[in-house]
Amino acid sequence: MSEFRIEKDSLGEMQVPIAAMYGPQTQRAVENFPISGEPLPPAFIHTLGLIKAAAARVNAELGTVDKHVAKAIEQAAMEVAGGQWDAQFPIDVFQTGSGTSSNMNANEVIAHRATEILGAKVHPNDHVNFGQSSNDVIPTALHVSAVLEIERELLPALAHLWQALDAKSKEFHDVLKTGRTHLMDATPIRLGQEFSGYASQVQHGIARVKATLPDLRELAIGGTAVGTGLNTHPEFGRRVASELHKLTATSFSEATNHFEAQGAQDGAAWASGALNSVAASLMKIANDVRLMNSGPRCGLGEVTLPAIQPGSSIMPGKVNPVICESVIQVGAQVMGNHVAITVGAQWGQLDLNVMLPMMARNLLESIQLLASVSRVFADKALAGLVANADTCRDYIEISPSMATALNPLIGYDKAAEIAKKSFKERRPVRELAGEMTTLSKADIDAALDPARQTKPGLEMGGGAGG
Repeated sequence: MSEFRIEKDSLGEMQVPIAAMYGPQTQRAVENFPISGEPLPPAFIHTLGLIKAAAARVNAELGTVDKHVAKAIEQAAMEVAGGQWDAQFPIDVFQTGSGTSSNMNANEVIAHRATEILGAKVHPNDHVNFGQSSNDVIPTALHVSAVLEIERELLPALAHLWQALDAKSKEFHDVLKTGRTHLMDATPIRLGQEFSGYASQVQHGIARVKATLPDLRELAIGGTAVGTGLNTHPEFGRRVASELHKLTATSFSEATNHFEAQGAQDGAAWASGALNSVAASLMKIANDVRLMNSGPRCGLGEVTLPAIQPGSSIMPGKVNPVICESVIQVGAQVMGNHVAITVGAQWGQLDLNVMLPMMARNLLESIQLLASVSRVFADKALAGLVANADTCRDYIEISPSMATALNPLIGYDKAAEIAKKSFKERRPVRELAGEMTTLSKADIDAALDPARQTKPGLEMGGGAGG
């Protein structure tokens, strides 16, 4: 028995695998784009199913597609949306820049399945794709899938990470340590204050990501080929957006300007920029924790991360900050994705952006990576993070920067003299202040109380500087 069947499209006959639900246009794309071996993300494919289901409902309402045909299309499309036919979407990410191949892949799979459901022929173009073009469907799928993944995955994950950091900021409030600027000893700070800064970074990141959602909620659907809406009902775009709202329980609207929606992808670039900012924040936080955890004897050793796996194949007993390093690698990948998305946004040449599949892939990967690593960071690193309070306090006493608190009492120059001597002779500032000034022990102890130095407004500044 042959492993293939013969199907025809506008270019002629094609051999299609006998078991495939897709048709000749998909098969051509499979053969034309053996590039990465990576198909578009499932979230994007599922969203294509939602769009086709919404379009079928609207076409039935408008009477532009027979209601029985539309009903079968809707059922088949919702099966795609539910992930039932993921294996039938094999086309490489790096394909035609409009994503036409993937749109036709969806049309062919849904038409095949709808034909089975209806018991009569359903056409991929005349029925499933009625009132649509790849040029408005694919950017719509990009926007909808990004909104859904941000709302369902990323924002809850970032909120979870914020809660973990906020909890640590409270837990570590009484842990006093040496601050560091330029990686050099600085005046005392509370470990909880550092973690409150990390929590604030994540909180601001959440706000930045949320700010991009209104632009992503605007959909290109209804613009068809070039934004003019040729061959579709004037109500089609608005109604499909409304149906997508019903299907997803989140709001969408027809684009205010279809020529912008199809000729550009500024909204996706802005969303990627917000993700890039979050990535930078997570890299900073993870690397700070990694530095504070360094040691355990010959580094800072101010905190201890939970031991979750052996760290070396040759050094017994070594435990590495592997979760922090995973966070940092994700950050680097998201930044790389953002560069590609930014370049992609520049390729909205004339009336269509032709980087859509790559931009969709990168944007969705960045969302997924940040969501996953935020939860892992919170649960496998931060939840079990322990402060080494005694080590932190010991560093304060030997830090030459403690002399800063003496500035209001003895002046900058005298304090600098004490700091230099402290560093050279490896003696505490507290001890040298008793020898080199006329200050009483009570005055010295009050000035050098590290807890007092961490409370804004209780210490007079001695000048600006890093």
